[in-house]
Amino acid sequence: METPDQRLARNFRERMRVGDLPPNRLGLRARDIGIGKAQLFHIFETQLMSRQLDYMARRLGREKRGFYSIGSAGHEGNAALAHMLRPTDMAFLHYRSGGFLIERQRQCEGATPLWDMALSFVASSEDPVSGGRHKVLGALNACVPPQTSTIASHLPKAFGAAFSIPLARKLGKKDCPLPHDGVVVASFGDASANHSTAVGAINAAANTAFRHYPLPLILMCEDNGIGISVPTPSGWIEANYKNRAGLHYISGDSLEMLDALRAAKEAEHVARQQRRPVFLHLATVRLMGHAGSDHELSYRTREDIEAAEREDPLVKSARTLIEEGVCSAEDILTLDTQLEARINRIAEQACTRPKLETADDVMKAIIPDPAPATAEPEPDEPARKRFEDKEQRALSTPQHMSRLISLALADIMASDKRTVLFGEDNAKKGGVYGATTKVQEKIGRARVFDTILDEQSILGLAIGMAQNGFIPFPEIQFLAYVHNAEDQIRGEAATLPFFSDGKLANPMIIRIAGLAYQRGFGGHFHNDNSIAIFRDIPGIILAVPSRGDDAVKMLREAYRLAASERRVVIFLEPIALYGIKDLHEEGDGGMSFVYPPSDQIIAQGEIGVEGKGQDVAIISYGNGAYLSRRARARLEQNHPIATRLIDLRWLSPLPMQAILKAIKGAKSILIVDECRQTGSLSEELFTRLKEQGVSQPISRITAKDSFIPLGAAAYHVLPSEQEIIDETVALANKTGGKK
Repeated sequence: METPDQRLARNFRERMRVGDLPPNRLGLRARDIGIGKAQLFHIFETQLMSRQLDYMARRLGREKRGFYSIGSAGHEGNAALAHMLRPTDMAFLHYRSGGFLIERQRQCEGATPLWDMALSFVASSEDPVSGGRHKVLGALNACVPPQTSTIASHLPKAFGAAFSIPLARKLGKKDCPLPHDGVVVASFGDASANHSTAVGAINAAANTAFRHYPLPLILMCEDNGIGISVPTPSGWIEANYKNRAGLHYISGDSLEMLDALRAAKEAEHVARQQRRPVFLHLATVRLMGHAGSDHELSYRTREDIEAAEREDPLVKSARTLIEEGVCSAEDILTLDTQLEARINRIAEQACTRPKLETADDVMKAIIPDPAPATAEPEPDEPARKRFEDKEQRALSTPQHMSRLISLALADIMASDKRTVLFGEDNAKKGGVYGATTKVQEKIGRARVFDTILDEQSILGLAIGMAQNGFIPFPEIQFLAYVHNAEDQIRGEAATLPFFSDGKLANPMIIRIAGLAYQRGFGGHFHNDNSIAIFRDIPGIILAVPSRGDDAVKMLREAYRLAASERRVVIFLEPIALYGIKDLHEEGDGGMSFVYPPSDQIIAQGEIGVEGKGQDVAIISYGNGAYLSRRARARLEQNHPIATRLIDLRWLSPLPMQAILKAIKGAKSILIVDECRQTGSLSEELFTRLKEQGVSQPISRITAKDSFIPLGAAAYHVLPSEQEIIDETVALANKTGGKK
């Protein structure tokens, strides 16, 4: 039985042989858009390469030798935009943008796009992009960060990368990967345009332009009228974006090579010269179904499928070449046959290349390669002077946590011009809880600014800026808000090293105000104790301070990890501890600290140990560590029990060797975990301790499996100081503990 790819290939060749070519209804000629014969042939050759790669991928899939056969058939017209752009213009590509990628790589000396993509199709460890971890559309030598099955999740970071270009120019940064006159492009489908991520990113771009900020961004919507099996209503994309404030809308027919080039040329001019975001709406057609496993006849009629195949852009491009006198139908057939043979030879060779063999091979790219030793920070001397002049008193006076964090942020940013800080309300206002107070005043409005209220855009902005040489400090205002956008961390920020064999990264420090125990706040949006998402993402680092001086030292380490090791760090700041000045009683100043000297850092994995008591070792973090400090004082006064407190500080990855050393000699162990019983850190810690052969009795106190209610009722579902005391006493009694 003839397969869809075999039928499509046969139809193309038959139409070439008999001259069954569609008319040029648009009437465009190459001279109308200033394109030469050699360029037309080059683009057509790219389109044929893309199509033959799709055929090859389908065949290898049927033979169980290849993987992931979502192809670009019908979308080859996107090669026109690649032709009009420069190889230094960053591109984030939809999975049907094979034509764009090939054309882009052909602009780069020494590139081997067909071989590279074949290695990717068969998951060879020699794939120069992902190292065999996934079929991706990417090219490290052509400014195309790797992308895989995107549902528009790449649009926020495309916005961020575009935003960073004029900012770098304004700041006079000369070390950015993207040139100051560069453009960023992101391609996506009409169905993906409905995803909240796309809607948010497009809105962020439009809002930015509406406020007259430059944004050299091309959003290329390839509209084939269907998403897997669900049709897109006719006219839906145009109706939504043609007259959208802030966007320059351009439509084109990518099935017609010349019209695609016309639209691409205009888009490139508006984005590069006018620095305005473009919504490039290209009509296209999907051929051969959604993917290799897709049975298209289950949801489309045979007539609809045949009608789509009649719109084959390769046939229309061939007609253009013949009309323009570039070559004959016979020449096109010869080229097609030659490319088929060439790509099949490449495929056979690719199938023999090595694969990933061990778990270590797979996982070695989770953590990116470190930054080059030459990447030294350039200090901001005026900001340094403002910081030292205006904060002399604050630096020598004990302060609570939020004020210490604001001092640390200004200090770090004054030491490195690459740093930027942004989020909701954290510029002039200084954050809802004052944790960024006066930072903008010292560092300046260009590097400390407010964003729109959209967490996906905030994190995407950080990812894109990081890929252009910045070190972002994005802020998420409340822990629960990150769940609206967690895929920007999980699916984009954390996976870039994995899909680029460790070569690419988007280093950043994501500051999040969160955890529970806020008096007068309720509901899971403002008083949330769920951190499971961060512990479940390979490669990221999760830091949680429990006191202000630690927060400063850990923030310095978080910055170092991002700047030197290119890591993604989640810096979770306990809201309830932001303004706490005292520990045991009013006026004792037990939670107020002088700003630590600049050489003091708490390294990743370095835990805090307070006390040497051998009866019970209390392991905790964040608010739990604060409550445990208070409980230990009461235990010291009222019970003959000797304890020690182990403040974890770094929750992912867990510093197990340091923990094992810290609990040595203790008769029993109490884990105080302010997060829920199910899915909490204590589950992992309990398991890991047992796996390491720890024989002491272990108990844990956790929050209830509940959302947090309003007011005093919150304390019914959270660990308490008294509960810590009671459980410590119970453990000590079991093991015969004495003071």
